[in-house]
Amino acid sequence: MIPHKRKHSAVSRLSVLPQYLLPKRALTAFAGRVARSEGGALTTYLVRWFVRRYGVQMDEALHPDPAAYRSFNEFFTRPLRPGARTIARADLVCPVDGAISQCGRIEHDQIFQAKGHHYSTTALLGGDAAMARHFEDGVFATIYLSPKDYHRIHMPCTGRLQRMVYVPGELFSVNPTTARGVPGLFARNERVVCLFDGERGPFVMVLVGATIVGSMATTWHGVVNPPRTPDIRQWDYEAQPLRLEQGAEMGRFLLGSTVVLLFPKDAARLATDWTAERAVRLGEAMGTWATVGY
Repeated sequence: MIPHKRKHSAVSRLSVLPQYLLPKRALTAFAGRVARSEGGALTTYLVRWFVRRYGVQMDEALHPDPAAYRSFNEFFTRPLRPGARTIARADLVCPVDGAISQCGRIEHDQIFQAKGHHYSTTALLGGDAAMARHFEDGVFATIYLSPKDYHRIHMPCTGRLQRMVYVPGELFSVNPTTARGVPGLFARNERVVCLFDGERGPFVMVLVGATIVGSMATTWHGVVNPPRTPDIRQWDYEAQPLRLEQGAEMGRFLLGSTVVLLFPKDAARLATDWTAERAVRLGEAMGTWATVGY
């Protein structure tokens, strides 16, 4: 290995060492209680501080006044004003505001996380090897939502919900530094797996939790966690006509995190400008349905 690359890798590992030692669950539970509380002037102060600290674009919000929010969660999951985002005329559109962590082909069942780190689709999907087989040699996209971003999640294409799975796990941060320093990060953290049936077969949206993420919610179920349990929980929807159109809201993070998308082999082709670290916005063109092998 080239010396400066070895040094960079060592720095990444050292920088995440405190996360192994911190009481992440206790911190997350405390943050969740604070975020849910309706603190009046204190909540408004916290929202104003957060807006200044992270450069949140409140002119895009339906309610731009920080005093309009009764709780921090209400602010964090704020809706956008009409017209703030446009859904592109594309087969696949970006489901969130954020930055591309990584994207590309799934090598058999291995998803690229960061230099020197891969994880398996089976691990990501909570050990469901049958579900994972649908995505062997397919396409993935991992999108990180930073604190300043809009934190509702929308559909990249029209799909009919088949299954939702809650997978318990760790609560590491999911920022780029942690992705470089924690092996198998997205398959280790707590997550909610949503399996849909779309125009070109199954596709998956995985909502990945993190430190301070109070909970994750979907539009059809509400808050999935808490309660946090040590066991995998599953809900089947095949018998229910639950169809979500492209661009429709499907979920939200109550404090931010990451979304991982999976598409089967020969089903989807990502846009050529979709590359790691690029900033993306909800509704922009993400790709097309593939007509030949990708």
